[in-house]
Amino acid sequence: MKKTIVIQGSSKSYGNTRSIINYLNSEENFDIIDLKTKNIGHFDYEFKNANDDFIPLIKNVITNYDTIIFATPVYWYSMSGILKVFFDRCSDLLYQEKELGRLLRGKNMAVISNSGANDLKEGFYMPFKESANYLGMNYLGNVHGWFTEDGSEITEEAKQQLKNFKTLIK
Repeated sequence: MKKTIVIQGSSKSYGNTRSIINYLNSEENFDIIDLKTKNIGHFDYEFKNANDDFIPLIKNVITNYDTIIFATPVYWYSMSGILKVFFDRCSDLLYQEKELGRLLRGKNMAVISNSGANDLKEGFYMPFKESANYLGMNYLGNVHGWFTEDGSEITEEAKQQLKNFKTLIK
């Protein structure tokens, strides 16, 4: 069993978010799930979307991994919409799948964000930290990556921060 998984929440499967993930995963120490490839509906109090990909996906994650890293670009000063939908669907674990949700207790959470510049606003990570706290998870930390002015590569400063972050998730 691999211990760490990255859940990528981006509108672009092979964009900057994947570049950051690939940089961190150069030794292929963790698996990656791309939410863009999944059919996950919005949270619904009537649970009409119970047959989409969310429950099988979260069961797989909870069963097979100890550390969950969420990776997102910064869209409009916040996590991506696709990742927000995933977080909203965690409400299924509070209403319909309570026993499954309880299995998140004691697991680890971390976050990778990225944008074109080193311009992350204060408070960005609050929803992740508070969600980890609410679900009984250990929040390991977070890192923000950014790219050179032409967008072609991760900056050296960001690479150093990513290397430091890597020590948190081992």
